[in-house]
Amino acid sequence: MSGPDPAVADVRRAVRTVLAQAGPGGLVLAACSGGADSLALAAALAFEAPAKALRAGAVVVDHGLQDGSARRSAELLAPVQVVAVQVGAAGGPEAAARAARYAALDAVATRTGAELVLLGHTRDDQAETVLLGLARGSGTRSLAGMPASSGRYRRPLLDLDRRTTARACAAQRLQPWQDPHNADPAFARARVRHEVLPVLERALGPGVAAALARTAALARADADTLDALAADALVAATLETGGLDTAVLAGTSAAVRGRVLHRAARAAGCLGTDLSAGHVRALDALVTDWHGQGPIHLP
Repeated sequence: MSGPDPAVADVRRAVRTVLAQAGPGGLVLAACSGGADSLALAAALAFEAPAKALRAGAVVVDHGLQDGSARRSAELLAPVQVVAVQVGAAGGPEAAARAARYAALDAVATRTGAELVLLGHTRDDQAETVLLGLARGSGTRSLAGMPASSGRYRRPLLDLDRRTTARACAAQRLQPWQDPHNADPAFARARVRHEVLPVLERALGPGVAAALARTAALARADADTLDALAADALVAATLETGGLDTAVLAGTSAAVRGRVLHRAARAAGCLGTDLSAGHVRALDALVTDWHGQGPIHLP
């Protein structure tokens, strides 16, 4: 008897590796939108969880646009939690939808005691995230893209592309739901997906998405190291009064010092979404280029 389609096998293998991190009898949830990536993920979880003595379920975050997502997920996993959310406006529509989605996933995972929540992001999603971070000019951490592991969240498909998840769905006769937002040029990610990446592939040759994903992995390793150094430097520079010792800060590298000042500003009440690189440079000038300038007004 022949084995599963190679694409199905690839997705199952990726999920199997992540499930090794859950204890016997634990609950693992798949976040399902009804698209090909999350359907392939849910199918793999449904197949692999019993062999690991795990319970498996799904969470569908309903933005009011995903008619049928719960039904498709219920065909694969039970129980299915459907959570309706109201998307705000802070940070723009994409950021607001993302914040609402993760808040809903966190709430369900906490309520059900889920050990892990699996997300269906692929290598193509990672490449898009890197390009968006590059366009924002927001530094190494933004270029690092999405982590494979963060708290209870896991992204087992980051080394696979969308063609693989689409083939896995076709091989299992799963009918994905097509999110109209994914093709709407009003959204930056959709423009990157349908306009920017194809141009790069034509100009530079195939493999751009994979190269960007490798860049994310390298940037993440660098960012993790710099963040650890910054945490130590912040402790060393913090005075008993709660202020910062500028002499200690001046002795650190620019990359570490910028991270220390960013953390200090956040701790003082600045919103991370509003704190720009320009603000941090102005703070840095108080340490390295003091010439009597006035106070810095921060968001």
